[in-house]
Amino acid sequence: MSRLLTILAVVSTLILGGALTATAQEKKPPAEKEPPAKTTQPALPKCPVLGEEIDISVSVATDDGPVYFCCADCIKKYQADPKKYADKVAEQRKALANLAKVQVTCPVSGKPVDPKMFTEKDGKKVYFCCPNCKPKYEAEPAQYASKLANSYVYQTKCPVSGEAISPQAFTELVGGQKIYFCCKDCSAKLLKEPAKYLPNLEKQGIHLKAEEVKAKG
Repeated sequence: MSRLLTILAVVSTLILGGALTATAQEKKPPAEKEPPAKTTQPALPKCPVLGEEIDISVSVATDDGPVYFCCADCIKKYQADPKKYADKVAEQRKALANLAKVQVTCPVSGKPVDPKMFTEKDGKKVYFCCPNCKPKYEAEPAQYASKLANSYVYQTKCPVSGEAISPQAFTELVGGQKIYFCCKDCSAKLLKEPAKYLPNLEKQGIHLKAEEVKAKG
């Protein structure tokens, strides 16, 4: 009898322990999920005048390449005394070197480039608008260094399709900004419904209001 009682006591203890463990597991709060990683756009360089983030559609060409600003008013201040902002411009160019860019104009003629027409040196391609410009550049590349430095844009994606831009598909707005697209059809879509696509330009550092999206006549 005593042996039977002992066995029953052990069984009862095991059952009770299992029940308590199950209850504890039920009451245990679920593990918190890790928050999703945040994806942020890389910060754009600063305006040499005000120190604000630049708008890549607001720039002025110089012999050493374009200088970008946060607004058109800063261009006048910079041009009044370029030496004053030389250090800030150097910092901006250093930061721009880390951003993707696309060559859109020919360093010889200034016209939109043909992606099939280029020369290559040290693994780098320089594009031209036609067969006539290529030998001119190859004969005296230093002569066209300034134009080449000003031939790039940092808008790399079409704001409508998200595809890579075409140097030959662009619209110049009344404010002087030049917006690039993957094809001419997308230009019409932006002009028709600017508010729909402006956020895609904003992500690339082009800050426009819907009322400013009007083609230059």
